[in-house]
Amino acid sequence: MSQGELFGGPAGSGGRSEPAPGAVLLPGWLDAEAQLRLLADCREWARPPAGLHAVRMPTGGMMSVRMVSLGLHWYPYGYRPLAEDGTPVKPFPPGLGALARRAVAEAYGVGVYGVGAGEIAGGGGVGVGEIAGAAAYAPDVAIVNHYAHGARMGLHQDRDERVDAPVVSFSLGDACVFRLGNAETRTRPWTDLELRSGDVLVFGGAARYAYHGVVRTLAGTAPEGLGLVGRLNVTVRESGL
Repeated sequence: MSQGELFGGPAGSGGRSEPAPGAVLLPGWLDAEAQLRLLADCREWARPPAGLHAVRMPTGGMMSVRMVSLGLHWYPYGYRPLAEDGTPVKPFPPGLGALARRAVAEAYGVGVYGVGAGEIAGGGGVGVGEIAGAAAYAPDVAIVNHYAHGARMGLHQDRDERVDAPVVSFSLGDACVFRLGNAETRTRPWTDLELRSGDVLVFGGAARYAYHGVVRTLAGTAPEGLGLVGRLNVTVRESGL
């Protein structure tokens, strides 16, 4: 089975919204079958070598989420080719890249993907040509985060990449309260969003360097039949490395 077949297609459930300039939420974009396929891949990626691991911050504390990197290994704060166990990082999956490119296309208007630049899928908002790196989006790294019950992630910026291309975030399992702040400070103003399984959040443009984090997960809210305890978040990025 090819990577494209493996990941399936988006549900196209509609309800596109823009919680902040440059940030686009696509609710229910992954249908039930696509969620199951992505979950199966996350489980394979989590296996050693270069598998799921806890992350120690420079301050000495441990992050409450566990993660696995694809393409390049993320560490606080940068990328390198070898994982925590000293083995090469698993390659970035082409099918995951294709899925992320489709999400960017739908978020900002497909432009080079088949519709005139600036035309928006779903209507409203900015066009693909107005978002840095969107028209030629070429993701090459991803981070899979697993949130067990009680795990969270403090407000932070994604600043370890060398290009301003959008970040695409896929949600699986339990819903969470996701806090999307501003690019200047960890304090207000911010917007709290409830991200559910199958939702996709794309943030680029003015929102690309916004502080963001997961305030809490909502235990027991994963779809029946998914078979996932806790929450998985797959963030796809273009590293520029």
